Amino acid sequence: MEMKREMSVAGSFYPARAVELERYFEHFSASYDEDNTLPDIKSRVVIVPHAGYIYSGYSANIAYRILQKSGIKKFLLVGPSHRVGFEGISLGDFTSYETPFGSLSGSLELAKELSETFSLFCRRDAHFEHSTEVQFPFIKHYIEGASIVELVYSFEKPSNVSKIIDFALKHNDVGVIISTDLSHFHTQEKALRVDSVCVEAIEKLDIKKLHSGCEACGIIGVEALLLSAKERGLTPYILDYRTSADATADESSVVGYVSACFEE
Repeated sequence: MEMKREMSVAGSFYPARAVELERYFEHFSASYDEDNTLPDIKSRVVIVPHAGYIYSGYSANIAYRILQKSGIKKFLLVGPSHRVGFEGISLGDFTSYETPFGSLSGSLELAKELSETFSLFCRRDAHFEHSTEVQFPFIKHYIEGASIVELVYSFEKPSNVSKIIDFALKHNDVGVIISTDLSHFHTQEKALRVDSVCVEAIEKLDIKKLHSGCEACGIIGVEALLLSAKERGLTPYILDYRTSADATADESSVVGYVSACFEE
């Protein structure tokens, strides 16, 4: 049966029109390329932020350009639930995910494998979730023929999420996208201090460090990925760190964003 995941934050977190989205992506890439060269890294695993594109789209865009070079078409997309509290992990059972560029396919085969292996169910009210939805247009735009499995977690052990990531990465044709923002609503000065804990923890695959003050809303997904990265010997690279003050110039109350990739 056809099950479409409709857009729920188009027009607020990101433009609802494809032509405007194209402009955003072109602007992000051109701004980056003025001062940087895209790292020559082959990676199918990234951490990306999930705020409105004007705030965090630049950071996410770098990670998706790296993913585009990987040649991977199938992705496990993992994000925290902001609206619904529940025990465990919900696996999206959608056949397609709507974006302004047209629909993104659900990877039904991988979803079936995951649901059978880990006894996962779909809690549909958890899937009107911006942490995952803001990734759909990036995936659709940068990766031709892409398909996804969307996982949304609430109260869950990082080790359980890590097992799912490990299982996905044993498939050489599957990539992993972990969605998180960093600290929320501190002054710029404090945010830089607090977020440096998370950034350093990612850079060093240091879970103890992660628990010494990181305030990422997706800390469960980040810890799960660090566990898997250690297990698989992946090398982390921080691609970008910034706060909302980079977009607004308001340093009184900011949100932090990081993008990173992991090389095998």
